[in-house]
Amino acid sequence: MSISAEAVVGSTLSAHRTALESAHFTTSSTEKLTMDGGILYKNGIGDYTSTETNGRDSGRQLPGLELAYRSVLRAVGEDPDREDLKKTPHRAAKAMMFFTRGYQDQIEDVLNGAIFEADHDGMVVVRDIEMFSLCEHHLLPIVGKVSVGYLPKKSVLGLSKIARIVEMYSRRLQAQERLTKEIALAVVQAIDPAGVGVIVEATHMCMTLRGVQKEAKTITSIMEGPFKDDAKTREEFLSLTRG
Repeated sequence: MSISAEAVVGSTLSAHRTALESAHFTTSSTEKLTMDGGILYKNGIGDYTSTETNGRDSGRQLPGLELAYRSVLRAVGEDPDREDLKKTPHRAAKAMMFFTRGYQDQIEDVLNGAIFEADHDGMVVVRDIEMFSLCEHHLLPIVGKVSVGYLPKKSVLGLSKIARIVEMYSRRLQAQERLTKEIALAVVQAIDPAGVGVIVEATHMCMTLRGVQKEAKTITSIMEGPFKDDAKTREEFLSLTRG
């Protein structure tokens, strides 16, 4: 699929700006964060960290979810004690915990120290990473692919860790714009690259199965450093993601 750099970046800039304005970040100093091109940053890329905290006890959450699903079955006119539905609340609760298990992950555990010194200044791209998430507005699936590229300074990530970063943030209730941003931020925080680019292409079941009932693909992107400022770097990344 051919992706125009101007179309991808331009069409998503407003959405990125809105999502980022609602986020909370801290820096290593008291300098105020600034906004440029839809990205919050201080003194270039890599000087911000998310204040988000995660973690929950899935064992404690399961009984409450089971009760909630029993209520859902009653609300749609079913009998949760009907033979074929007796175990449905438990199964549905376990499925929801699986779909949202990213809340229990911490980035340090996901990376697990797989950051390596490398004498490599060429672009690193991991493309077409399968992504499954849930729309935070309707709790319906988002299915798509993610491509991540970065220009290392002194360190590189273990390749599987990029896929694990995608998995961690996608296994939450998500908006695609925020998911794109969170993946980029995680790479920045992990290795402070010279630049980073993330493209997410996904189909939203909340659009396909209800509402307008049309199948379409949504593309969001974040480009920072040379990925945004240098046309050749951006085109190289887009070319590599197209294959």
